[in-house]
Amino acid sequence: MHIAITADPRIPVPPHLYGGIERIVHMLVCGLVERGHEVTLFAHEDSAVPCRHIPYGGTDPQALTDMIRDTLSISRLAFNRPDVVHSFGRLVYLTALLPLRVPKVMTYQRGPTTSRIRYAKTLARERSLVFTGCSDHITDEIRPHAPARTVYNGVPLDTYDFQPSVPDDAPLVFLGRIAPIKGTHTAVEVARRSGRQLVIAGNVPDEQKSFFRERIEPHLDDEQIRYVGPVDDEEKNELLGKAAAFLMPIEWEEPFGIVMAEAMACGTPVIGTRRGAVPEVVEDGVTGFVGDTTDALVEAVDRLGELDRSATRERCERLFSGRAVVDGYESLYEDMVLGNVR
Repeated sequence: MHIAITADPRIPVPPHLYGGIERIVHMLVCGLVERGHEVTLFAHEDSAVPCRHIPYGGTDPQALTDMIRDTLSISRLAFNRPDVVHSFGRLVYLTALLPLRVPKVMTYQRGPTTSRIRYAKTLARERSLVFTGCSDHITDEIRPHAPARTVYNGVPLDTYDFQPSVPDDAPLVFLGRIAPIKGTHTAVEVARRSGRQLVIAGNVPDEQKSFFRERIEPHLDDEQIRYVGPVDDEEKNELLGKAAAFLMPIEWEEPFGIVMAEAMACGTPVIGTRRGAVPEVVEDGVTGFVGDTTDALVEAVDRLGELDRSATRERCERLFSGRAVVDGYESLYEDMVLGNVR
């Protein structure tokens, strides 16, 4: 098949630093090429991919001129039609293609705007447009308005080393943007109340510097609680692999949470709050624990000995690997070409 994929224009594929969606796009592109598909990617000019790459004319999707230029760039597919068009960018980029017969997939990695979905469905040729969500939490918002499937995100397993066991005094780890909605402060409380060491890694956005200074920094002692700053893939692999558990005490409706899959790829269980997709990614009592309160998260730390790290890795291989991601989208493409999607 010839598959045209559109990414967000702001960040290269793969990203140089952070960029979860761009990592998924890169993993998908590489997997499809390895399976013999012809792939065309519309992405930032600095992207480096093993397929035909068409750079966007603009990189700011919020700027009207850039949005128009990028929409026109993708609209050229109306004249050189691939077998499937798959968008990880903005729905508006597909405007000129909606009335055409070519199958179109629109993937949501965050909460969808249902009014736009309904409008796009009215413009689209019948049975030519299907939506996907990166979790049932997202897909369930789309299904009342348009055809939709869930294709989970994943991680390249060869980037993460499975650690079958860790010492009894292995630390807890928090990895992510330092912000209230990510629950960094709750991770600190869980560590203090459970008497476990905690390693905090991640960037501190400018708008969260006061939060870090007031809620996190006073607890840093370089013994029980340490902050190590942002980490690259190699450092992330080592940090997560040596952890007793990864803490995900979020205070928002997380669409997926790729970092949970990264931890599970190392065999590291996840302790998280029951928000967004956390209950889907974490099999409670098998690959971690899901709780509704800070008390429940603290109690979960004491139950880590009940878990088998090999079961955690196995679930990641089965549901959240690069192979699983490519399998899911490839199956959807085939169904759309055959007209088997309702």
